Amino acid sequence: MDQKKVRIGIIGTGGIAHAHMKAYLNRTDVEIVALCDIVPGKAAAFAAKFSLENAVCYESYVEMLDKEALDAVSVCTYNAQHAAPSIYALNKGVHVLCEKPFSVTLDEAAEMMRAEKASGKILSIGFQPRFDRNMQKIKKIVESGELGQVYYIQTGGGRRRGIPCSDVKTSFIEKETAGVGALGDIGCYALDMVLNAVGYPVPLTVSGFITDYFGKDPETYRYTGNDADFLASKFSVDDFGGALIRLEGGIIVDFRIAWAMNINTPGDTIILGTKGGLRIPSTDCWNGTVGGEMTVYRHCAGSPVEYKIPLEKDGPKDGSLWDRKIGSFVDAVKNGGSSPIPSWQILRNQAIIDGVVRSAACGKEVEIVMPEI
Repeated sequence: MDQKKVRIGIIGTGGIAHAHMKAYLNRTDVEIVALCDIVPGKAAAFAAKFSLENAVCYESYVEMLDKEALDAVSVCTYNAQHAAPSIYALNKGVHVLCEKPFSVTLDEAAEMMRAEKASGKILSIGFQPRFDRNMQKIKKIVESGELGQVYYIQTGGGRRRGIPCSDVKTSFIEKETAGVGALGDIGCYALDMVLNAVGYPVPLTVSGFITDYFGKDPETYRYTGNDADFLASKFSVDDFGGALIRLEGGIIVDFRIAWAMNINTPGDTIILGTKGGLRIPSTDCWNGTVGGEMTVYRHCAGSPVEYKIPLEKDGPKDGSLWDRKIGSFVDAVKNGGSSPIPSWQILRNQAIIDGVVRSAACGKEVEIVMPEI
């Protein structure tokens, strides 16, 4: 495949597809062959915006995958439609980069992985914060042994007011299309930041809760220029959630995430170990980055000590996180490599989100049973 361009199709041409497209256009070894969107004319408009004169437009991903000889696809649909096109593409022998969250339910994610296993193709999930140098530094600190044995993690984040919607964009806030709200939109990132650092242990139990106070209140949208009553009536997912999660190996995770809340942050991320602790500053609007210099706390010769971890800056040739995400996927497809973001890891991430939803529904702690793949 090194001597020819990687033939790419994009399924779903909404907002997130634009980020994929811009990153693909920065590659000289990629050809955008086909586009698909269920809304008539939307794929054609996307093609015109990016001057994709040779791209064939479809309204059905089944038809697109049946007719086009593709190497890979980006699945950029709304959450509730991640599974079906991903599975169909894998069954057709096409590599898949699926946007986050993995899916809406654990069962759907498992079916996607089974299709991945049967096809022998790549299934990568769109977690671009993994390519941030400072996110990678967190994992390096833990793996260095500087903290000793990790036993407790506090993580999460959120926005004072940041529900992603408008009068013409409600797919994030309706259960039929989104499945979950803040949990899946930004909660999956917060979980990935710490779970990846500690090696993605198996989740065992979850005691979770979710609320929708802000999403269903018209006052939340009153000052946004949107139809407040309309958006409040459409809201049917979570705007805030949290959980106490028990992981294999004796690690406890205290997790909380919000699209809207009456505070600037629910707290910094903290990783506590038997030899040291790590504080990771939060951001004003959780966006998958580190909010400032990290601090390591230890004891030396009986005295408490602490030191800062300077933030690392990207080099002029690094490109954006999206460039790195797309680039790592394209390189893996070209070179027969493994998935840049392994699906088995994000399956455990999805299992926690699924567990939070189930626990909130029944009002008690639930056990997580990882599916056989």
